[in-house]
Amino acid sequence: MLDVILDSMKLFLTGRLFQDYDKVARQFFIGALCGALLAVVVGYFTTPLVGAIVGGAVAGFLQPYLFKDLKYR
Repeated sequence: MLDVILDSMKLFLTGRLFQDYDKVARQFFIGALCGALLAVVVGYFTTPLVGAIVGGAVAGFLQPYLFKDLKYR
């Protein structure tokens, strides 16, 4: 299991894991931006801790949806 993780990390860091790294960066940025915006808005109306939890949860739940169409090499 550790070999799979290390091999995936090596491919990612050398730029050979995904076909389109621009799309990977764009999808990651969209998810992070949605989570951050929601964290700020919820944190404004409630406590910052609740905002951080909600923003992190939303960003975490969005990533699989955003990354479902990425192509691997």
